[in-house]
Amino acid sequence: MAGLQLFPWQQHVLDVGLREREDGSWAAFEVAVNVPRQNGKGAVIEARELAGLFLLDEQLILHSAHEFKTSRVAFQRIEGLIYGCPDLRKRVLRVRNNTNETSITLVTGQVLQFLARSGGSGRGFTGDVNIMDECMILGDDAMGALMPTMSAIPNPQIWYLGSAGIGAPSVQLGRLRRRAEAAVELGTPDPSLAYFEWSIDPHRDECGPSCDEHDAPDDPHSSARANPSLGHLISHEFVRNERASLGTETFARERLGAGVYPSDEADTWQVIGEDAWRSLAAAEAHPEARAADGSPIPGVVSFAIDMTPERSHAAIAVAGPWRGGTHVEVPEHRPGTGWVVERAKELHGKWQPRCWVVDEGGPAGSLIPELKEALGVDIITPKTREIAQGCGQFYDAVAEQALSHHDPAPLATALAGAQKRPLGDAWAWARRSVGVDISPLVAVTLAKWGLGADVEEDVDPLDNIF
Repeated sequence: MAGLQLFPWQQHVLDVGLREREDGSWAAFEVAVNVPRQNGKGAVIEARELAGLFLLDEQLILHSAHEFKTSRVAFQRIEGLIYGCPDLRKRVLRVRNNTNETSITLVTGQVLQFLARSGGSGRGFTGDVNIMDECMILGDDAMGALMPTMSAIPNPQIWYLGSAGIGAPSVQLGRLRRRAEAAVELGTPDPSLAYFEWSIDPHRDECGPSCDEHDAPDDPHSSARANPSLGHLISHEFVRNERASLGTETFARERLGAGVYPSDEADTWQVIGEDAWRSLAAAEAHPEARAADGSPIPGVVSFAIDMTPERSHAAIAVAGPWRGGTHVEVPEHRPGTGWVVERAKELHGKWQPRCWVVDEGGPAGSLIPELKEALGVDIITPKTREIAQGCGQFYDAVAEQALSHHDPAPLATALAGAQKRPLGDAWAWARRSVGVDISPLVAVTLAKWGLGADVEEDVDPLDNIF
């Protein structure tokens, strides 16, 4: 009636989000829609608000955004839909759009109110439905003001709509996403959450040639996978132009949905416990595990290099046998990447390691040709299954107390925020979803794996004579 035509993906979100239990209550107390910008999430909001006003008899619908200018635009759009339909317009009692209130009230008493979260103007309101637009900027303060007010509502519902996480401001979206990931991993639906996301897997392109398919930023399939309205609201030509103008990280976030989601403080040390890790610190127990000048472990060692996806920091790690287990260190962790090859050359000349390990599909893979030339050796590049094996071996070594370290701060920070990502039937360290630099952790994991990797040994031609 209002002239709002929905795409199939928008219909699907509403069909699932508005499902009911046998007693008539909402199947999902919370509905989250995470989709790149300009795909039409606003139409989902408008359809939900029209339904609440004219079909579902919801008394108060609160629409909030991070900034009021976004809420005002949403108000103008739905006002146009209602006033463009005589059958809906005649049911409107009043419309207010001033500095004190922006709302639409029906003759039957239902109200749709528009607010800005940044000013705290929604605090104390009790809505039957809360529409949280721009949910990638939504933290504890706003949720603390909202959630308690809904306890007195018989059948409340919250809708979160936004695009990919942008780091620290995306606290609530990160929580919702982790709940959805946990439901998928466990194979058990979350009892109160309907979560929808269109995005690429930002880690799939790190697997290198061994992966069957990629979610690389330049692959047209990536744009199609992450943008359900591609070819309708968004043209292929615009995406090509956008890719040429934006940096890889920005394009991956804004157009391909590869966001950064912070961890809750309570969610730190999720994979390896802090007590378990600190108990393995060997600074006092094994002083001889480090050379006098603070250099890496003496003896047979392997080195590995990793860097952040944004190339803002890089790490060099080393691993060597120690008292029936493995000792690991991070001799270098610095901003930037220009220093890596020269420092690797210095360490190689001094320690003559059995191998250097770099994930060919990871951010540091671009250094492999330069490293080969500088070091004069082949670089070991683990396959996907070997990366998973390395993560499992590192985890098992900690669990079995077969690993020691000198508690380097960058490594502890990485472990505190580390999360897993599925890799086939196993797992690997998640690079992008944690909002912390885990390059030291990835590097020590690869270095430890390198101790057992197959390495082609140099053979003296004279040996073949005898």
